[in-house]
Amino acid sequence: MSEMSEMSEHISEIGSYFAINGAFIEGEEIESGHINSTYLASYDVEGEGVVRYIFQRINEHVFKDPHAVIQNVSRVTRHINRKVLLEKQDAGGQTLNLYPGRDGKVFIEGPLGGVWRCYNYIEGCATYDVIENTRQAYQAGKAFGAFQNLVSDLEIDRIVETIPNFHNTRVRYDRLMEVIVEDRCGRVNGVEVEIASIKDREGIVDLLLDHLAKGELIERITHNDTKLNNVMIDKKTDEAVCVIDLDTVMPGLPLYDFGDLIRTATSTAEEDETDLSKVEMRMSMFEPLLEGYFETAKNFLSPLEIELMPFSGRLISLEIAIRFLTDYLEGDVYFKIQHEGHNLERCRNQLAMVRSIESQEEAMKEFVVKVTS
Repeated sequence: MSEMSEMSEHISEIGSYFAINGAFIEGEEIESGHINSTYLASYDVEGEGVVRYIFQRINEHVFKDPHAVIQNVSRVTRHINRKVLLEKQDAGGQTLNLYPGRDGKVFIEGPLGGVWRCYNYIEGCATYDVIENTRQAYQAGKAFGAFQNLVSDLEIDRIVETIPNFHNTRVRYDRLMEVIVEDRCGRVNGVEVEIASIKDREGIVDLLLDHLAKGELIERITHNDTKLNNVMIDKKTDEAVCVIDLDTVMPGLPLYDFGDLIRTATSTAEEDETDLSKVEMRMSMFEPLLEGYFETAKNFLSPLEIELMPFSGRLISLEIAIRFLTDYLEGDVYFKIQHEGHNLERCRNQLAMVRSIESQEEAMKEFVVKVTS
């Protein structure tokens, strides 16, 4: 039996446990993303033609309580779909939906090992690791702003914090310092420049946390992983259709979401690009990104949140650099890698992004004032 047919057989078995219709045609693994195992399956459904689904196993190393992840996703998708239906008075368009297992639960567990879920596949759309034009930047900002707005009235205590301190930059920084001392993989020698660059910026890691502690910022329900490639964009119109990858939806700060958008949707390069001259925060992309985001998020943003928007990109880029370096020094136990040193390359890439944002932050602030005044 060939490797491809073995894969298809495996995917067909996964689908047999979900309450979906049709005859299995084919399946393939989707290898994008750092965390979960993901498969795309095609079915022949009478009267509908080919219908495709996403099967995904939740990474239990990353998400210690996969049932809480599933419940968060279920609550958020139901809340969003209900509001979209009330607003549009029909079920048109494409939103993210969970299909239950044949036992009625929103997940399956046991026969395949681990916890699995099934999503509808968003047709006619694509995701992008690198922004291609200003319209995509505008639409990405608009999509995540709309997502935050849609869940702004969902009770925050109904959403579980599935990864404690996920965007707590102080905790991330302190853990890196511990890992440096431990040096369990003997990798500290050779990354002195990166360590020094991060230490030089320790002064910013507590800024948002201090505002939160003082009550000057409040936690809301946020996506917490607003990479550009978590927005489905229509291939024909370049319009954002749906926000995906809801595993990290938790209580958090909207600035974490917007900062990650700056990090991923304005860069000229993918996050593992080794030619650092290509890593740059482009004002030409920041401007439409901000305009799109503010259009849909302005109803709930506070003046302080608006003021700190440019800073958020610098902070989150630094935080992600810290996380990549921490994982490299611990032996690459969190993020998927393609080769040795991959996480170190990602760290260097993100530090280059930090420097690029720092050099343009005043111009970014000026544009924020122009758009939001």
